Formats: sequence, C-alpha cells, structure tokens
Amino acid sequence: MFRQLTASYTEGMENAAYFPLRDALRQAAVLVIVTLGFLMSACSSRDEVLRVTSPDGKVDAILFEEDCGAPCSFLYEVRLARKGSRSGERVTLLDAATRNDNAWGVNLRWLDADNLSVEYFRANHTDLQQKTVDIAGDRLRVSLHAGVYDPQAPSGGMLYNLRGRPYN
Repeated sequence: MFRQLTASYTEGMENAAYFPLRDALRQAAVLVIVTLGFLMSACSSRDEVLRVTSPDGKVDAILFEEDCGAPCSFLYEVRLARKGSRSGERVTLLDAATRNDNAWGVNLRWLDADNLSVEYFRANHTDLQQKTVDIAGDRLRVSLHAGVYDPQAPSGGMLYNLRGRPYN
C-alpha cells in the first residue's frame, strides 16, 4: 500500500512539473513565431524604382518593387497616374519578373501616348488587373509582353542598382 501511495504521489509530481514546462515551451514557441512574423514584416520594403512619362507628358507609368527579404522573390506593381502624382491606378502585378537571366525587374515602354507596354523576360505569375484605365482625360491601354530579353539590365534587383550597387 505504501508503494501505491508513493507511486501515485510521484506520478502527480511528474505531471505537476510537466505541465508548467509544457506551458513554458508553448509560450516560447508563440513568442518565436510572433517575433519572426514581426521581423519579416519589418524587412519588407516597397520602393518606386522607375517612372516613365507618356509621350504627351500627361501620364506617368510608375513601377514599384516590393521585397520581403530572403524567403520571397521580388513583386513588381505598375501604376498609372497623372504626371507628378505619388499614387494612381494599379494596372498590373508581376511576381518574380526578370529582364534577363540575372536581372530582376520590368521595363516600361510607351508605344504612343495611350499605350503602355510592360515588358519582361520571365515571371512566375502575372496579373493584368486593368487593360484600360482612364487617367487625365485619356483612355490608356496596358499590355504585358513576356519574352523580352534586356541584355543591358544589370544583375540584381532594380532598387539595388538604383542605389549604386552598394555591396559590390
């Protein structure tokens, strides 16, 4: 009988010690996940990397490069806006777009005052959200062109190259 009491008392103690340890591990895991999420969101950037004005001078095509760090590829967003505006209408998104085998990015080229060509070599995913958009009193057309190889584009991301390739 003494052994039974001792055994049940010991089991109770092990369980009592186990539960706080399990709770501490759970709290530590939650803390690690929250910290990693914060760090990943803090590393994210969205930068204007290219602005091309239409031939008639009324509209800007604006390219933004979004970078969430090492686990992600670059995301490119194209917007059309009145000349000089900081915002505008989002017309397309391109994930992991490249201009050649070593250069991330997208080229923007006005075919005429009303037609914008978004040119890239390859992309994991493209989303042409608006084929036409009205800006500054004009109806503008946007088209995506894959397979356009730009041998002059420098390796790396577009923002990296705008900053003068600081790590070379």
